Amino acid sequence: MDEAGREYVEGLQRCFESLPDPRVVPRCDHPLLDIIALTLLAVMCGAEDWPDIELFGQQRREFLKTFLALPGGIPSHDTFRRVFGRLDRAQFSACLFTWTQALCAAVGGKVIAIDGKALRRSFQRGSQAMLHLVTAWATEQHLTLGQVACEEKSNEITAIPELLKLLSLKGATVTMDAMGCQKEIVTQIRDQKGHYVLQVKGNQPKLAEQLVDYFGTGLETEFADLEHDVHETTNTGHGRTETRIVHAVALPQDFPGRADWKDLRTLVVVTSRRMVQGVESWEARHYITDHRPRAQFLGSVIRSHWSIENSQHYILDVTFGEDSRRQQDRTGAANLAAIRRLAVSLLRQETTNKRGVKNKRLQCALNPNYLLKVLANAKF
Repeated sequence: MDEAGREYVEGLQRCFESLPDPRVVPRCDHPLLDIIALTLLAVMCGAEDWPDIELFGQQRREFLKTFLALPGGIPSHDTFRRVFGRLDRAQFSACLFTWTQALCAAVGGKVIAIDGKALRRSFQRGSQAMLHLVTAWATEQHLTLGQVACEEKSNEITAIPELLKLLSLKGATVTMDAMGCQKEIVTQIRDQKGHYVLQVKGNQPKLAEQLVDYFGTGLETEFADLEHDVHETTNTGHGRTETRIVHAVALPQDFPGRADWKDLRTLVVVTSRRMVQGVESWEARHYITDHRPRAQFLGSVIRSHWSIENSQHYILDVTFGEDSRRQQDRTGAANLAAIRRLAVSLLRQETTNKRGVKNKRLQCALNPNYLLKVLANAKF
């Protein structure tokens, strides 16, 4: 058995030792661990649906037999579909991402971005809405740390607390867009010993108005007698020039509503000026945080939040074709989506190939030794 393959199987065994098999095990031809292990390898090599996964298994049967049991041969695509459709998606996700959580803990991840994404072809016209998944992403390490599916007729607000429960937040800073700006979510983050930087928009109209007024008054007085910090950066590229000015202003103890937001300490205002082909535009965004007013640090945290869009969501759509595949089984879709997110994380940990995730998937498909190298680099 190849050493990297053996370690891969042992790692998956540790991840999934608590995951119940939904089948009548004595009557099964295919061990659950084989099905999960084969699926992850297939997705890393370019498979996008159940028939693709079966094809990968058939083509790489001899390679897979060096470290998987495969007592019944390669499962059919219907077997993959049925098994993933019956695995509890919350338990499966929690088990799967113990791998990346261990990797993140080993290097000390500091910023965790939380955001939602819809699987656009998971709907059934008139009977089933699109499946929405909320994901936690370690921005510095490019690792998915957890995933929770929104229940039907629900939204991200109810899924975020469930996702936070799966994470170790001690010392980390959680970033979210305005959807996650909720008093209960702030309290949960602080109770779990984490920090927060949350965008404030119209879903919190009273708070947003108070912050705009407070910042406007500070500008008029040039922040006299206020603890204030400012940092400015300018970047040019892709035909545009963007200047970002980050103001961080301490909020007084008597700021209206401060007591409602646990440990609220600082208002952050990011003003962006963009010049694109001679056309100028301005945008101002407001954030709240429990960090003290350090403009450069908070500006970098806010900007790093977009890593989840650029380094995960974009790759899932463009490279993995997530939005182009019809899959109406919500449980199976959620579980396969979790596999994709782990595959993105593992591929991004391999750094000798500089040509991006798409090229790494092709190299994995063509060269089993490179596939094992990716797994070896991401062992825990």
